[in-house]
This record gives sequence, C-alpha cells and structure tokens, in this order.
Amino acid sequence: MQTILPDLTLNATSEIRQYRGMHRVRRFLLAIQNPKSKTCAEPRRSIQNPRWLSLSVTAFVLVMAGGVVGAQRDARVWKIGILVSGTMALNGARDEALRQGLRELGYEENKNIAFEYRYAEGKTDRLPQLARDLVEQKPDVIVVGGTSVAVAAKNATSTIPIVVAGAGDLVEAGLVKSFMYPGGNVTGVSRMSPDYFGARLKLIKEIMPKSAQVAALANPKNPGHLRSLKDAELGAQSLGMAFQTVNARAPDELDAAVGTAARGGANALFVMTDAMFNSQVARLARASIKHRLAGVYDRPQFVEAGGLMSYGVNLADLNRRAAEYVDQIFRGKKPADLTLVEPTKFDLAINLKTAQQIGLTMPPEVISRATKVIR
Repeated sequence: MQTILPDLTLNATSEIRQYRGMHRVRRFLLAIQNPKSKTCAEPRRSIQNPRWLSLSVTAFVLVMAGGVVGAQRDARVWKIGILVSGTMALNGARDEALRQGLRELGYEENKNIAFEYRYAEGKTDRLPQLARDLVEQKPDVIVVGGTSVAVAAKNATSTIPIVVAGAGDLVEAGLVKSFMYPGGNVTGVSRMSPDYFGARLKLIKEIMPKSAQVAALANPKNPGHLRSLKDAELGAQSLGMAFQTVNARAPDELDAAVGTAARGGANALFVMTDAMFNSQVARLARASIKHRLAGVYDRPQFVEAGGLMSYGVNLADLNRRAAEYVDQIFRGKKPADLTLVEPTKFDLAINLKTAQQIGLTMPPEVISRATKVIR
C-alpha cells in the first residue's frame, strides 16, 4: 500500500489541477460570451484590457497544450524494429540481452516499448525486402547486427535511427563518416577492436607454432570484408605466416572453398565474420575437420557445432550496450552526434574433441584462458 499511495496522490493532484485549469478556461470563455454575467465579474473586468486578453488567451492555450503533450509523452509506446540475418533461435540470447538492457533503463515490453522482429533465416538476399517491410512499420529506431544487415537497413531508410549492435568497418561500408562523428542515421557498437584480427592470428600461432600459412574464408558480397582482409593479411605476415584468401558467396560454395584452402597449403582457416557463414556453422565445422584445418571462428556457436576454436566479442554484451544508444535516441539525441564505441568483452571457446580429430594438441595455457571448453 505504501508504494501505491504516492502514485495515487500524484494522479489525484494532477487531475485536480487539470480540473481547475479547465474550470478557469470555462469561466473565461463564459465571460467573453456573456459580459453581463455576475459570476464572471473578475474575468469581465480583465477583458476590458485588450492586451491582457491577448496574453491570457495565449497563456491558456499554451498551458492546455502542454498538458496534452505531457499526457501523450507519458503514455507513449516506443516501437523498436529488430532486423536479424539469422534465425530466432540463434539470435535468442542477443534478443534477450537487448530486452534486459532496456529493462535496466526503465523500458518494459507491452508497457512503454514494443518490438517488430524480422529474421532472414540465414538468407541474406532477403535482407533488403525485410528492411523495407520493417521501415513500413514506422519504428522509432531499428537495431541491427552485422555489416550486411546494417547496409540493408541504411538502404531502406535515411531518416529512422539505426543502432548497430556489432558490425565490421562501418566507415569502409559507407555507413558512417567516422567513429567519432557518424554524421547520419547510423550509430552504435562496432564489433572489432584494433587488435581483433591480431589476437585471433596469435592464437593460431600459439596452438600451431610451426604453422606456415593461414587461409581466410571471405564472402565477396560482404561490404566489410575488403578492409578486414587487408588487416588480417598484415597480421599474418607480422607473425611470419603466408596468407591466402578463399571465397564463398553462397552456402553451396563453402565446401569447395575450404578444400581450396587446404590444397593451397593452409594449416589453419581464418573465418571472416559474415551472416551467411553464421547460418552454416555445422557445415563449416565439418569441412574444416574433413580437410584437417584448424578452424578459428568469431563466435562460440561454431565451436558448439564442431569447430576447433573461436575468439570474438561477447555478442550478448553488444546488444546490452546497444540498448544504451536506443535510450539516448528516445531521449532526443541524434545518431549523427552519438560516437560509436568498440567492444571490450571477448570470449575464447575451444573444442578439445575436434582438436583430437585433426591431430592437434592444445597447449594448457591456451585452455586455461578459455571461457568455454568442450571436452
């Protein structure tokens, strides 16, 4: 009862003030319509002053309009669009992390926020149409994850704010002018810190000290891969490893691409972050084992499906941090002025069963750093 009474008191006070305001307006209008009314003597005397009349009418209009606007603001339900390249099941943890982050900031589903979800089910060619469908729902903000998804959303709207919960090089993809000053309707959390590729390549060198060549699996359709491949190649060369790139544009090209890497002399497979790759985790894991390549991925789902090792950002954390951008936009900030941030939390996952299958002994010091180990 103690927690309810203050709210009731505030509501009652608000209603009383509103009633008094309406009563004063009614008396004022009666005085204008019936100057001889005895009950409106005070307003009638004031009406004789034209300047006071003009100011009073303006004041009453502003006061009453302010009350209406305040009531609308209190009752507003913000609509959040979610565009995802994968499936509902695979993205479940990230969706919940976003909801949790928003709850911590005072937003609750079915109370003051509502969600519109669109899942591409791993079919990236559906993203443009799904983005247009989402824009037609007129959300107040759109949350996306991944460069391809961000590009699809940006192509669908230049006015609705877009919050990125992890992506590649957004400058290279043409989505923002710079990390400090995005300058458009896109902002959020990047996926890669400056040493992201270097850390993954160092892991390859740690578990395979004699590794002479690494192959990067890329998707030419991904707008963020061109710059990322250059960074990965420089990182490999700095560690004394040769570097090659194999490409796959569609799921049915993956097996051939991994085979090409193995025949080209690669010891390890460095899988670039891509929506299509993320929808084919088991297929990629099987191909890497078949060709006895040490596959290094960006997320633990690959390791759970049989991949050797993953090192990447904590994806749920990206969505929690994206909630902070959503909150700032709801409070009136413009995406163009919200500086992008980079991730700070990274996870290492290892599959020891896969290591045994490809004849690799995992160093104990590497295992000790892992946040997840499958034995």
